[in-house]
Amino acid sequence: MIDRRSLIMASLAALQPPEAFAAWRPRQPSLQTVDYGPARLDIYTRDGFKGWPVVLFIHGGAWRIGNRSNVNAKPGFLLDNGFLFVSIDYRMLPEADVATQAGDVEKAYAYVRANIARYGGDPDRIAVMGHSAGCHLAALTGLRAGLPGVAALVLDDTEAYDIEALAKAHGGRLRPIYAQAFPDPGQWRALSPATYIGSGKHPPVFVAYSNAPIRAVAARAFTDRLRATGTKVTLFDGSAYTHMAINRRFGEEGDALTAAVMTFLKAAVA
Repeated sequence: MIDRRSLIMASLAALQPPEAFAAWRPRQPSLQTVDYGPARLDIYTRDGFKGWPVVLFIHGGAWRIGNRSNVNAKPGFLLDNGFLFVSIDYRMLPEADVATQAGDVEKAYAYVRANIARYGGDPDRIAVMGHSAGCHLAALTGLRAGLPGVAALVLDDTEAYDIEALAKAHGGRLRPIYAQAFPDPGQWRALSPATYIGSGKHPPVFVAYSNAPIRAVAARAFTDRLRATGTKVTLFDGSAYTHMAINRRFGEEGDALTAAVMTFLKAAVA
């Protein structure tokens, strides 16, 4: 059934010359998939982009599941707002441990930094964004100087900033999802982003947390330690979001986290 509004719009469209339709169509992104070594990454761009800032996204999934296509509205939204968008795969547990995954992230970043100019991006204006396990990997690699020249970090909701503190909060043992990712207590410090706070000059950091109280505690403690070193940090109270929604809703109209991240990014890299 066609309603009156649809009929009117169809009639108006019929009166337009054929060339008018091209102007009405939304600009579609160009997607390029490349192999950076350990895995693949997707580069979203548009014709005419040159020297634009870049957002490199690391998906979540408990270090075990997920892939580079888990991006929701991010590519189109960021392209519309003047950012190229890159989403990466990295090898998953149990094939690759978390230390190996962090190395994959650093290799992906190095590839993007070396090659993004040919796609219209600025290698000196790359912000790295991650959610959940991807948030941990972004924080770990970004703070340990594994992402040289990174312009900003957007850290979206993890408990794993300090693995030793996380275990202590649960009576000295990690919950199963973390115990599987961090089975060796001897590696907890090396795989904790908080270990590297103050090890050098850090880029501006955006930290968001969802409605799990332990994530709020971890995010605030992490933020306080960063600020004590003089790092510029924006802390976002995402207690209105679930852990999944704080990632999924990015780019949706009226979303508060999106607005806060864009304000941060435009100050940091745009």
